[in-house]
Amino acid sequence: MMVRTVALVAALVVLVGLTPGTAAAQRDRSCAVSWGSGAKSAYPTATADLVGIRAGRHECFDRLVFDFRGPADGHWVSYVDSVSAEGSGAVVPVRGGARLQVSVHARAHDDDDYRPTYVFDDPAELVDATGFATFRQVAWAGTHHGTSSVGLGVRARLPYRVLTVPNRIVVDVAHQW
Repeated sequence: MMVRTVALVAALVVLVGLTPGTAAAQRDRSCAVSWGSGAKSAYPTATADLVGIRAGRHECFDRLVFDFRGPADGHWVSYVDSVSAEGSGAVVPVRGGARLQVSVHARAHDDDDYRPTYVFDDPAELVDATGFATFRQVAWAGTHHGTSSVGLGVRARLPYRVLTVPNRIVVDVAHQW
């Protein structure tokens, strides 16, 4: 009876694929990316006011989300030696082994009297990146002539992707190559 039970369990393990290390191997395969690390951009077909920036942690990547009041889809994202402030070109200090300049075609103020539509407490720490696998810092780089930018400090030059969804632009940076 014991031999038959062991044989049955062994057969189920082989059928289901629960051999040692398989769960880790499947997770590694699921985190494989083909995004690349080159510059990514999209010409704006719609612009709106920037109203928020937030970040989230996922199993395979860290995510930065730009929220808009209405549709906005234009962006330019690239690894840079130093992050430049919109308008002045001044260097924006950003922690990390690599820096992404993330620019979205959206202003951070209303058009009538220039009241801010995106308000933050600390321009050097737009979101709390504590505990993130890849993100080190998100710093404000300004808004000028309808473009708003941040410096995204990451631990290394890792692959990333940019997604446009209704009222949002999303930047995902992978945890590994």
